[in-house]
Amino acid sequence: MRNDRTRALPGTKIVSLPLLKRHVARLKKNGQKVVFTNGCFDILHYGHTKYLQDARLKGDCLVVAVNSDSSIRSIKSANRPVIGQADRLRVVAALGCVDFVVLFKERNPIRLIKAIRPDVLVKGSDWKKKTIVGADFVESYGGKVLTVQLVKGRSTTAIIEKIVRGFAKK
Repeated sequence: MRNDRTRALPGTKIVSLPLLKRHVARLKKNGQKVVFTNGCFDILHYGHTKYLQDARLKGDCLVVAVNSDSSIRSIKSANRPVIGQADRLRVVAALGCVDFVVLFKERNPIRLIKAIRPDVLVKGSDWKKKTIVGADFVESYGGKVLTVQLVKGRSTTAIIEKIVRGFAKK
């Protein structure tokens, strides 16, 4: 499914919304299927990479929206994220399965979803379809909303808890 024309030029995977909209319009004009997902991606682990690889298989181009630091603090806790947004964007962009990365500051990515109108919206299997932000909107124009199986026992929260327990023993 992958077409080299869907790739950004080196060093340009991290994009602003206006630039992303131009790329997406070009891809769609060329008949490419755009997949969208989002997340915090704090302390990147195998569960994240497998999820993104599986999401990428649902189309020709994978757009990943990454929560800003302030967005994560409002959703998780004042102690998160562990890794700052600039580094999280760079790490996600370094993955071969990812075509574009965009930062968002809101609690959810609905503004981005409405702006780029992806062909496929993907979330992990821990989400029920009716609770996926943007699902109704994507389906309203004929897009698909899919979930991908998560790797059991892999989460940033579990990693943090394991580290904290390790330090508590000393």
